[in-house]
Amino acid sequence: MSRIVLASTSPFRRALLDRLGLAYEAVAPAFDEIAPEGLPPAACARLFAEGKALSLAPARHDALIIGADQALELDGELLRKPATLDEAADQLGRLAGRVHALHTAVAVHAPPGVPPAPGAQRTLTEIATVELRVRPLGRAQIRRYVELDRPIGSAGGYLFEQRGPWLFDDVRHADETAIVGLPLVPLCRLLRRFGVDPLDAPPGA
Repeated sequence: MSRIVLASTSPFRRALLDRLGLAYEAVAPAFDEIAPEGLPPAACARLFAEGKALSLAPARHDALIIGADQALELDGELLRKPATLDEAADQLGRLAGRVHALHTAVAVHAPPGVPPAPGAQRTLTEIATVELRVRPLGRAQIRRYVELDRPIGSAGGYLFEQRGPWLFDDVRHADETAIVGLPLVPLCRLLRRFGVDPLDAPPGA
C-alpha cells in the first residue's frame, strides 16, 4: 500500500482522516489560494484541492497526496474566507434565513514515484456539495456565535465542527463529512482507484 500524505494541518481534517485507520503524514501545502476572477465556486474548490496536492509532489514523490478545499456559494457568488470576526459576522448575517451551497473538493495525486490510477491518471478529484439552510438570526446572536467559535478563515463565518449546528434549520447532504472539509466516501472511492483498500489486506495484516 502506498504511503499517504495529507496536504493539510487542519485538526478537523486530520480527525476525519484518522477515522479511516490509515497511516499518513500531515504536511502544510505550499500553495497560494488565488482564484481567477469569475471562476465558479465549485471549480474554485477543485482548483485549490488539486493545487494543494500538487504543491507537495516534488518533495513527496513516493506517496499519494490528498488535497481538499471548500468554497461557499450564495446566489452564484463565491464568499471568501473572512479574515476578521467582523467579516465573519457580516457573512453569517448574509446567510441568515437563507440556503447556501458548500462545495468540498477532494483530490488524490500520484507523483512519478507512485503507480497511477487506471488510464494513467495521476490526479483524481471529486466534489461533494451540501445545501445548508441557516435559521433566522439576530445581530446579537450572530455576534455571540462568532465570539464563541471565532470562525476566522472559515467561509460563511461558521464552524460546523464546533457550535455551528446551532445555526442551522436544515442540512441536505450525501456525506456529512463534506461539511467539515474532507468528504470520506468520495475520498475512499478515489483511494481505491489507486489501489488503497485496507479491506483487501489479509486478516491480521
